[in-house]
Amino acid sequence: MSFRTDTRSPEKAARTPLAGRLSQFSWVDAAVAAAVLVLLYVVLRVGQGTTVAFSTHQNVDVDTDPAQLPYDAARSLLRMFAALAASVVFTFGYAYAAAKSRRLERILVPALDILQSVPVLGFLTVAVTGFIALFPGSMLGLECAAIFAIFTSQAWNMTFGFYYSLTSLPRELDELSRSFGFTRWMRFWKVEVPAGMIGLVWNGMMSFGGGWFFLVASEAISVNNQRYALPGVGSYAGAAIADGDLAKVGWAILTMAVMVIGVNFLFWRPLTAWAEKFKNEQSEASEVQRSYVLDFLRTSHWPRLLGRVLRPVGRGLGRAGRLLGTDDRPLSVDPVRRRRGDVAFTLVAGGLIVWGLADLGHYLYDRTGFGVFGEPLLLGLATLVRVVILVALATVIWVPIGVKIGFSPRLTRIAQPVVQVLASFPANFMFPLAVWFFLKTGLSINIGGTLLMALGAQWYILFNTIAGAMAIPTDLREAMDDLGITGWQRWRRLIIPGIFPSYVTGGITASGGAWNASIVSEVVTFGGTTLTATGLGAYIAKATESGDYPHLIAGVAVMSLYVVALNRLLWRRLYRLAETRYSL
Repeated sequence: MSFRTDTRSPEKAARTPLAGRLSQFSWVDAAVAAAVLVLLYVVLRVGQGTTVAFSTHQNVDVDTDPAQLPYDAARSLLRMFAALAASVVFTFGYAYAAAKSRRLERILVPALDILQSVPVLGFLTVAVTGFIALFPGSMLGLECAAIFAIFTSQAWNMTFGFYYSLTSLPRELDELSRSFGFTRWMRFWKVEVPAGMIGLVWNGMMSFGGGWFFLVASEAISVNNQRYALPGVGSYAGAAIADGDLAKVGWAILTMAVMVIGVNFLFWRPLTAWAEKFKNEQSEASEVQRSYVLDFLRTSHWPRLLGRVLRPVGRGLGRAGRLLGTDDRPLSVDPVRRRRGDVAFTLVAGGLIVWGLADLGHYLYDRTGFGVFGEPLLLGLATLVRVVILVALATVIWVPIGVKIGFSPRLTRIAQPVVQVLASFPANFMFPLAVWFFLKTGLSINIGGTLLMALGAQWYILFNTIAGAMAIPTDLREAMDDLGITGWQRWRRLIIPGIFPSYVTGGITASGGAWNASIVSEVVTFGGTTLTATGLGAYIAKATESGDYPHLIAGVAVMSLYVVALNRLLWRRLYRLAETRYSL
């Protein structure tokens, strides 16, 4: 054995590790770097159009030249991902507060029911006025309003799913965090987020599809007899539908399909494959999710290099997180102290709510009187029947299919892009076909509207069922195989308990999504033909377009009442059952 003495200078010796790492860079690293630079360039280039001058009195003229579609698609994608980023931040903060504070939970969870039930058009009415006043003379006000509208179609589903994962954390993970004295920051990032990652990714993917569904309503806005439009695929499709131009509607559909498939391939499929690492199981699955993009990124040196660069930041955040305390809080507190805190919290929160309701009631009484609630209450019954039928049929059809997809990674790779395209397909794009079909067959819009509502609601049940089936540990499935348990017994002992919590989350969001989708499904327009169903959605759409704020407030309030009542009478009870009996 021989030894070589390093006779290099200290400067050369220090540079060698870095030079060695740089020499390992390959064409893969160059391709990843080029892709990131191109992406940043596109974002900056497209983002310039969000700050141009804008006047609320200027005429809106949507350019429907097909050559404009690539730019419109880039603007729409920028809004969608901006809304998704805001939804993730909101999900973490809101769900964590609701899950960790018993008092806040009493306010935040019912508020989430109400927020989910408020239609996108209800948010837009306030958002457009507010953001235009916040950014006067700039297109940024309308951009923020559109992003906010897309955010309201994404955030609630993700928040419900993550809230459930926090409240149903496996007991062994909770005990692990407490026994090791994790800080609350460490518990959140090292235990709670990984435990809910699979559901968060799949709910995020479904929520992203919900954003596509309301893209037309978000980019082509009609409020108070004033029409606003932003460059985007949604406004392009809305203009083509209003003109009755089938060829341009076809170009919009093709562009939407390319966008959905591209986002699925480049973003969601790598995320779902990456999230497999967070599955809680003791034996490795024989088949796992695969993604060519993720495999390509893993062969690159950039992730490891960025990890080294960002490691000091992570350590700094970890040290700063100690200020939040450790996860060793007592499981019981003084009952007298708790009672006093509950009384004080109830008085303050209840006083604010009563004050707000009194002010709202005074506003309605001065303008229309309380009789304004009579018509939307009756119309809400018609929409309620459609929602119940839709959820029941979606459960019977999509739960078995979702379990089949979730249990088979190979089938998931095939079905995921197909389901993404179907879930992301805006109901407005189907209006030409719907009008033709309803007129040709004589089918009433009161029945056919349910089919259009299903385009935006049924997929929540499918996606949550897939996520629940994927989260079932492989070792439990293998144990069922070894015991020879099949058929109904397998469903009763493994599948239903395993997917039940996720199904309840999907049922809640599907129910709320169906109410929301009724607004764009109960009024169908193509060219000069308009079909209107009897229902609360059509009532709200009419009030929004005419700027009738008392009737709009009454419609939104009644819709919220129906959604919250349905959640309290049915879905919340199923939620408690899932927490107490079906938590893995």
